[in-house]
Amino acid sequence: MTRRLLLALITLLAMLLPAAAQDWPTKPVRIMVPFGPGSTPDVVARLIADELQKKLGQPFVIENKPGASGNTGTDAVAKAAPDGYTIGVSIGGPLAINTLLFSKLPYDPKTDIAPITQLITQPSALAVNSSVKVNDTRELIALLQRESGKFNFGSIGNGSLSHLAMEAIALQSGTKLVHVPYPSSPAAMTAIIRGDVQMGCLPAIAVTPHEASGSVKILAVSTAKRSPYLPQIPTLKEAGIDVDADAWMGMIAPAHTPEPIVAKIRLAVVEALGTAAVRDKLATQLMEPVGNTPAEFRARIDSEIDRWAPVIKAADVKVN
Repeated sequence: MTRRLLLALITLLAMLLPAAAQDWPTKPVRIMVPFGPGSTPDVVARLIADELQKKLGQPFVIENKPGASGNTGTDAVAKAAPDGYTIGVSIGGPLAINTLLFSKLPYDPKTDIAPITQLITQPSALAVNSSVKVNDTRELIALLQRESGKFNFGSIGNGSLSHLAMEAIALQSGTKLVHVPYPSSPAAMTAIIRGDVQMGCLPAIAVTPHEASGSVKILAVSTAKRSPYLPQIPTLKEAGIDVDADAWMGMIAPAHTPEPIVAKIRLAVVEALGTAAVRDKLATQLMEPVGNTPAEFRARIDSEIDRWAPVIKAADVKVN
């Protein structure tokens, strides 16, 4: 009788899971954001939430949970019930790079997180103060090689993408740079404009408004291919520097969220990314929508770890 009861329960659960996915959502959904209100992940999460609410008829509530370089909010997703009613928006730091920077994380991105889809990609821009007498990346590398260790760069924090991108450029070109961290993109950008630091590889949206004034020069974007929003700016790879450092973010769920529910969430999110309203708003931030599969998103996370591990080791970058 016990075996028959067990088989009956397994059969019932197998029948209920597709039904649960079909009905999802039947109540409000929380979207955890591991950074504060007004941050880039928060802006993107709210765009997606508005579209999902319109389409699916349930509230999608943003819950900001900043702290520990994005680890706190990402951990909140990892530890939530895997039922589709707590999902999150996270970025490359807490999903990949932080595994290399922190001695211990409260979650394992490989086993505690279910990737849903990559949402966007956004270029960073290599910018120099206009007093630096170079006009392109090749000239900058030649200058750094002649005067290795004499130039400094600004970033938005130790272990941030803006930090690692410049360390990768130095590693690729066999040069040394001095790192000066700042608390935000605007602060790092101000330092470049004032000449407190000579250069930086910062989110392109933080750099482009200052180019027209002549205070800075944009030499390259850090993406594998040119940005459709900045088609005139070459990539680092075009200058022979094999560095690919785009900022990206994605939608995640707790591990063991049933695949039919993950599939339904992904379909709704991809449709939201395809709307003109969302695309137009993303374009103002120089963001390209992606909307790939969970498997493709997982591969992207894994490749990020492979990409930055040698840079972090060579530069001896540590957070704790």
